[in-house]
Amino acid sequence: MMISEELLAYSMQHSTAEDELLADISRQTHLKVLKPRMLSGPLQGKLLEMLVRISGAKRVLEIGTYTGYATICMARGLGDKGRIVSLDINEELETMVRNFFSRSGLAEKIDYRIGNALDLLPQIKEPFDFVFIDADKRNYVNYYDSVVGEMKPGGLILADNILWSGKVLAENRKKLDKDTAAILAFNERVRQDPRVENVVLPIRDGIMLVRKL
Repeated sequence: MMISEELLAYSMQHSTAEDELLADISRQTHLKVLKPRMLSGPLQGKLLEMLVRISGAKRVLEIGTYTGYATICMARGLGDKGRIVSLDINEELETMVRNFFSRSGLAEKIDYRIGNALDLLPQIKEPFDFVFIDADKRNYVNYYDSVVGEMKPGGLILADNILWSGKVLAENRKKLDKDTAAILAFNERVRQDPRVENVVLPIRDGIMLVRKL
């Protein structure tokens, strides 16, 4: 987290509050699932929903479903004919996640697939106009390269955790581990890609917002 607990609380108090379902997803995730800090949470979730809505995205891809919080937020931002494909490798969470999707009333908009994203992506033929990457950090560059070339101008890519608890700065780490190295490589890959423009948003653990030119 890049800001104080007090400023985070203030930000949440002055943003649209999460509803009962999202609050329950957060509660159940903290009670039953490892690494609950991976949950998107209300600020990031609302940002994703609003960006999907504002952009008018019709085809959304999510790489890394986790417990479905962000998936539901993005699905809420879709128009009547919009659809989100969400990929996750953790089959142990599938029953819980599908139950959340059913409760949301948006299950018909969510194509939830279990498996390795790099294996599943070649099976998806239609290009996406909005992509959210929030899965294993060591494959961020691979995920990015798999989708950016197929996107139309104006398409958006968001990648989570790109500040990596501050470890992107050498002064905040004792050694360069593989996950940190992967995040650094991804950030540099995007920065040098002439096909896109980008901005780093210091929200929670950092979000990279990328727009296809």
